Amino acid sequence: MGLLQLSFVLCIFCIISVLGFGVDPALRISLFNELRLGDTFAGVSQVQGFHNESRAFIFQDTARELKAPEGVADEILKKLRNRKEFTILATVKQEPLNSGVILSVHHAEQRFLELESSGHRNEIRLRYRTESQQPHTDIFPYTLADGRWHKVSVALSASHVLLHVDCNRIYEKVVEPPSMDLPEDTSIWLGQRNSAHGFFKGVMQDVELLVMPQGYISQCPDLNRTCPTCNDFHGLVQKIMELQDILAKTSSKLSKAEEKMNGLDRCYCERTCNVKGLLYREDESWTDGCKNCTCSNGTALCQPISCSPPLCPPDSAPAYVTGRCCQECQPMCTFRKRVYMVGERQALRESSGKCSLFECRDRTMRRVAPPTCPELNCAETDQLALADRCCSICRGHDFCAEGHNCMENSDCVSLEAGPSCRCRDGFRALRDDEAYCEDIDECAEGRHYCRENTACVNTPGSFMCVCSTGYIRIDDYSCTEHNECDSGQHACDENALCFNTVGGHSCSCKPGYTGNGTLCKALCEGLCQNGGTCVSPDTCICQAGFTGKRCDTDIDECSSGFVECDSRAVCVNLPGWYHCECRDGYHDNGMFSANGESCEDIDECGTGRNSCTNDTVCFNLEGGYDCRCPHGKNCTGDCIHDNRVKHNGQIWVLESDRCSVCSCQTGLVMCRRMVCDCENPTVDLFCCPECDPRLSSQCLHQNGLLAYSTGASWVESCQQCQCLVRASSEYGGRGGLCRPSWGEGVCWPGERCLEGGVGLPGGRASAGLVRGAWKAVVFVSVCRGHEGPL
Repeated sequence: MGLLQLSFVLCIFCIISVLGFGVDPALRISLFNELRLGDTFAGVSQVQGFHNESRAFIFQDTARELKAPEGVADEILKKLRNRKEFTILATVKQEPLNSGVILSVHHAEQRFLELESSGHRNEIRLRYRTESQQPHTDIFPYTLADGRWHKVSVALSASHVLLHVDCNRIYEKVVEPPSMDLPEDTSIWLGQRNSAHGFFKGVMQDVELLVMPQGYISQCPDLNRTCPTCNDFHGLVQKIMELQDILAKTSSKLSKAEEKMNGLDRCYCERTCNVKGLLYREDESWTDGCKNCTCSNGTALCQPISCSPPLCPPDSAPAYVTGRCCQECQPMCTFRKRVYMVGERQALRESSGKCSLFECRDRTMRRVAPPTCPELNCAETDQLALADRCCSICRGHDFCAEGHNCMENSDCVSLEAGPSCRCRDGFRALRDDEAYCEDIDECAEGRHYCRENTACVNTPGSFMCVCSTGYIRIDDYSCTEHNECDSGQHACDENALCFNTVGGHSCSCKPGYTGNGTLCKALCEGLCQNGGTCVSPDTCICQAGFTGKRCDTDIDECSSGFVECDSRAVCVNLPGWYHCECRDGYHDNGMFSANGESCEDIDECGTGRNSCTNDTVCFNLEGGYDCRCPHGKNCTGDCIHDNRVKHNGQIWVLESDRCSVCSCQTGLVMCRRMVCDCENPTVDLFCCPECDPRLSSQCLHQNGLLAYSTGASWVESCQQCQCLVRASSEYGGRGGLCRPSWGEGVCWPGERCLEGGVGLPGGRASAGLVRGAWKAVVFVSVCRGHEGPL
């Protein structure tokens, strides 16, 4: 089966699945309909809702008592009684800080089912009685009372309760199953707990009870989409075709790559580690200060070195050696009952001021020549004499500048007697002199200050608190939910409502618009006709030549005075436009000017288009002609018609049209259609169908909804249609569209037919029949160029 066939089959399956989804009316309880809200209850009034499909009511005045009448309550309780699965649905816009009950089903002090929204505590409460007949309350921390529209759904299914807000699953809990063992006189309240407490303030719409599992799907059908829509599937098919193309190209590249890899079979590749400018091979180990490191898959893995105290002989002592982490046994010197390590010095000052300097070498304190002391630039009171040097120094001397053994992550600090190492913040010492330090993982050790909605990430010497998805930063340690609707960082259309959700947002088109929320288009009832464009709810912008709320009214440019035709032409209104048609006795010279200036007189005498008899002389006139007797002669006034002589004053019926009557008047043939007198019982209904009272004498509009009497005209798809005499039984067929079907030989030589005109003064009508129901629908053209009456 090809992709197109598969697409068709799956589309049909999806359509059947979607159309098949619905709620049995016996399982749906609409509280507004059951209570007949707005008709019998005070304290509420109908207002504009979230959408226009159902009514919405505002709950303001506390002096109200919205309690279901006894008969209504009994019917609702029958559907709820002993049910284990049901759903409360509501669309609400609650006033800020209001705490009110949306729905309450209780008997005395026993609350069998109650849904409350608290604006003071920013939570939703669901109260019911369990199977063990104990009162139970589920509390969901969520703010509904914020003055915005929200879709709320609370579904109980055996031991589970699910809360959806704006089609997003907010909470799901495992609870003890509810008990719907409802007594006979249980009361049902809407928007309040009783006549004195729990008054809801705001607007509610679509408050319903569904006694079925997963009733929230009725409010949010997309939560149960088990297959894509046809549009989605076509997109999937397109993606599959693109992936097939990518697969073919990738297979070609893979084939070429395999050819190149065949030449690399003898090569051995390994990942190396580059540390401090040194390159280490895979599995190679080395010592980095106080850490043992190993190169593993291109990454240096290091562990602190564990040092054991060395066992030193009597003439040596443990000491740190430059470049080593652990203490090692080093030779020592004893001098004046003190122990000195190798390299340590001692200065001896005599009373005369002479200074001798000794240094521990080869287990013996040896005299060394003291250096020349520099001149000090500090006061004598700030000069200090040290035990390991003969030269005095100034207070605050920088010992670190003379050299130190502090390694990475450790800083040298100059003390009063010499230099010392201190680990940087966020690091701990690997040995007691703090020359080597390692990073502290605050996240793993719990030594961080990251709060809710964040994740701790360790960094060298510190840590970071990264906000969870959908949250924004308050400070370095905490984040809060990001309200994309308030910040404007959402994808909703300008004609859509934005609803903030946990970790995101949702969009819904405003009333009067249709779409998916990210793209909303204005909705015009009945649509815009004749090419009009819907620009806002129930507002059409019409094409030139049309007006009206639905652009269904043609503008008569001729009668409105917008058009000035030449004196030799007459204005004719057309659907959406107009036309300056030459008057009788004139025809267009081929230049076709819009205002009729191209109309010129027809020489009926020269062209032979006149009815003057052979004993009269034709005289051309502006816009017509005249038949005159030659001077000195008497004319009979007879006429020639269809190559036959008709005497002056003679009247006859046309052989080709029994509904037309002609007469000869002083050489001129005058024809007109028979005058219909519907009061005459012998009237010819063939010629006067308007006198026929039967239904079959009417024409049916193309849409099959309207009927027109004979002679009536209308505009359809920019064509002028008219109901004429012919009946459908003559031509057969029903319900045809109004399309022109022009006959041949209708106009005289030199004339042409102007499509779209109807009933132009003096024009000759050629009718193209279009079959319709009951009677014939005719599209009429007008012949140009004929002079004089027919």
